[in-house]
Amino acid sequence: MQLRKDLTRPLNIFVIGLDEHNRALLEGMRNAHQYRFHGVLTYPEIYGPKVSLDDLLARARRIIDAFDGPTDAIIGFWDFPVSAMVPLLRQRYGLFSASLAEVLQCEHKYWSRLIQQTVISEVPRFALVDPHAEPVPPAGLRFPMWIKPVKSFASMLAIRAEDEAGYVAAVRKIAAGIGRLGAPFEALMKHVALPPEIAAAGGQVCIAEEALTGQQVTVEGFRYRGRVVIYGIVDSLHYPGTSSFLRYQYPSSLPPAVQARLVDLSTRVIEAIGLERTTFNIEYFWDAASDTMGLLEINTRHSQSHADLFAHVDGISNHEILLNLALDSEPELPRGHGRYPLAATCFVRRFSDGVVRRHPGAQDIAGIERQVPGTHIELHARSGERLSARTHGQDNYSYLLATVFVGAASEAELTEKFDQVASALPYEIDDAPELAAPICGDRQETR
Repeated sequence: MQLRKDLTRPLNIFVIGLDEHNRALLEGMRNAHQYRFHGVLTYPEIYGPKVSLDDLLARARRIIDAFDGPTDAIIGFWDFPVSAMVPLLRQRYGLFSASLAEVLQCEHKYWSRLIQQTVISEVPRFALVDPHAEPVPPAGLRFPMWIKPVKSFASMLAIRAEDEAGYVAAVRKIAAGIGRLGAPFEALMKHVALPPEIAAAGGQVCIAEEALTGQQVTVEGFRYRGRVVIYGIVDSLHYPGTSSFLRYQYPSSLPPAVQARLVDLSTRVIEAIGLERTTFNIEYFWDAASDTMGLLEINTRHSQSHADLFAHVDGISNHEILLNLALDSEPELPRGHGRYPLAATCFVRRFSDGVVRRHPGAQDIAGIERQVPGTHIELHARSGERLSARTHGQDNYSYLLATVFVGAASEAELTEKFDQVASALPYEIDDAPELAAPICGDRQETR
């Protein structure tokens, strides 16, 4: 990233939902002395029990307006509502941004599917579902299928159904909780001229899709001044026999020809939507046996949980690419300039409910990180918590205890380092009978 020649002061960068880990990544960037990073609202403030987009926007504006200095850029790397707040705030302060309409064409799952199928064939069969109507599986769709709100965060209320009974249970569960994000998302949709079918559907409906199979993978890229650039492909590996992520691993191990197809598909879809001046990530499944591919979803942001991966391998995090775009600057893309040829974001999980009697302390964490070089640990479950009571940041089938960021020379070394860390974490958890499953879905969304 080049310093502007006329710059005589640090640039003020406002970050929606800034946390300690991401602040460290931002302040560790090349030329970080050129910037001052200012947090706007905390993660818990944004993702509380009730989400009010208008309230969050008003509070964010008060924080930015109270700052004694210019606003040079506003960035964020979390899902809705942050993904919607960023373009709205950028518009208010006259900053470079994708339009809200472009963002919504990706964020509204049904709208996005309608656009995707006009330019690619790698889209699963899908149907719109009213969660408040009598739950009858859509005609023409085969089980297993996923039923998801057209807008959610962390895959909240995204549920896999194996048969008609599972479908009925899933729709009824979604109906009970869809308003938490559906209502503010529907309010947001009023700010955009919508196609008639999207206006009629609204934001508190679901989409049913036939389940995709194979290796899950995420394509990271951006579009700047009309040019789509793919800068990384990340493998998503699951715990065996589950839908819960074990780790995200970079660079991808997929064959070069498959990666080239992913680049082509992603370019065509982003060009069709017109998403501009922003990072994005697109999730796919590739089935090696049949050599078929399916697009899972498009996110109008980069994956913050991939930032360490790119920093370890390429020498810069994807946060730097996001910041370039926010400042209307062409991103630089060094390759292989990091300390490690391979990196992963790994998840320590428990697959049954429990009460945390003891969690690792700061000294425990520091000791493990010294013992296992190239690792960084973040805790999620803490003493006194019942795992099933944590409804945010979970998937629907497991309980997240910790995230471990790992750099390694090989995949064997990477898995060995993770196993060392996971076994050394001194968690003490008492078994507890299961309550309701966490109201999330097919994956832990730290992306």
